Amino acid sequence: MPFAKLPAPPYYVVCFSSARTDGDNGYGEMAEAMAELARKQPGFLGLESARGNDGFGITNAFWIDEDSIAAWKRNVDHLAAQKRGRAEWYSHYEVRVARVERAYGFSKAEV
Repeated sequence: MPFAKLPAPPYYVVCFSSARTDGDNGYGEMAEAMAELARKQPGFLGLESARGNDGFGITNAFWIDEDSIAAWKRNVDHLAAQKRGRAEWYSHYEVRVARVERAYGFSKAEV
């Protein structure tokens, strides 16, 4: 997944770090559906996600404010995916929410 195109700070990030259980069991399809649903939510700014071969992954979801994050957390379809995640897809996860005060990066120009 490419880098999210984000506005100048401040904004918020929800960092979801997870360890997967074995097998897909519909995870890939649900992950795509949740990403698409998140993109439609008011206050959503972008998403970056990666998962290693060992099953460890990190997804950063960027939001305009804490109210937008709270609304996403209450979304009925998202709640159902969370329940299924605890039952089937994750052996462990951590959620961290932070306000981004500064952001910068580097991109090597192609010659």
